[in-house]
Amino acid sequence: MTTPLRFGTLGTEGSNHSMIVRKYVAFRNLEDAEIVLYTDFRDAFEALVAGDLDFILQVSVHPSHTEMSARYVHRVHVVDTFIAPSKSLAIISRLDVEQPRSIAFQPATKHYADLSAWPYQIDEVSIMTVAEGLQAGRFDSGITSVELVEQAPDRFRIDQLFGPITDVWVLFGRRPLDIRSLSVWPDAPVCRYFHE
Repeated sequence: MTTPLRFGTLGTEGSNHSMIVRKYVAFRNLEDAEIVLYTDFRDAFEALVAGDLDFILQVSVHPSHTEMSARYVHRVHVVDTFIAPSKSLAIISRLDVEQPRSIAFQPATKHYADLSAWPYQIDEVSIMTVAEGLQAGRFDSGITSVELVEQAPDRFRIDQLFGPITDVWVLFGRRPLDIRSLSVWPDAPVCRYFHE
């Protein structure tokens, strides 16, 4: 019996990373794969190097992406990339706060809007921990999934809708691929724009 592949990514359950890794595993027909969620990518990369994981999925806009790629060069290798949309995101505020003063966000989402109206800005691990903080009353506003408003329209409102954000996702593994030239998606959707 073979050991299931283990994929690591950032998260609490329900984060964009956990959603996208599950979609990727399903797309690749890896039904037995295990998903391991981390609150810090450095821990995930250390687990990959140690052999506790087989792969790590990371969105390229994550603030630690450049550091992880450089810190683990020659020990961890890019083995796949793709584009995928996130959950629909928005700035969401609590209805019981008339003038929001604090806003939380996962750092990759910080520049989606001008946040200068919020004097208190808080980094969070994921969009899901932002949602949890809003539910607990720790923040007045947050950049998170619109699911929060859909689940509790009597407690939250959408202040600015971003919708799904399309990003580049990078899969890392321990073994390098034998890539000697471009490895490109031949019939990528963008091709239709080249001859218009």
